[in-house]
Amino acid sequence: MKDKTLDYILRATWQSVARMYNEEAAKYGASMAIGFALLSIDKEGGTPSTTLGPKMGMEATSLTRTLKSLEEKGLIIRKKNPHDGRGVLIYLTEFGKEKRELSKNTVLKFNETVKRHIEKEKLDHFVEVAETINEMIAGKNIFFNSDNN
Repeated sequence: MKDKTLDYILRATWQSVARMYNEEAAKYGASMAIGFALLSIDKEGGTPSTTLGPKMGMEATSLTRTLKSLEEKGLIIRKKNPHDGRGVLIYLTEFGKEKRELSKNTVLKFNETVKRHIEKEKLDHFVEVAETINEMIAGKNIFFNSDNN
């Protein structure tokens, strides 16, 4: 494709980032999804399981699989929510906190490396463009009618 479309560039870039994170996580017997989940769970207060899916942009079935894997690896524990008997809070174990720190450092290293190689002004524009695209999508401003302007 000579002239790459914006969605192609976004998808190809995200796939490269995901592959990079998965390769790094595999060194520790984990995955990008596990690292992201660990970073999405409140380190001290726990997180309601119902808020994790939306926070991570994950479907319920994928989240269930990820939480099961986290539990099997001894990274999290589930406890009844004391304020809502129907709900469950997800807490990091000490091992989970260690792996969360590793995930955090991996993300920070990626960010620092990118910032060393790309000028701040260019990164600021990239963030601004990405935020605008997300706002357009969230506001259903892409395919809302036939005369998109």
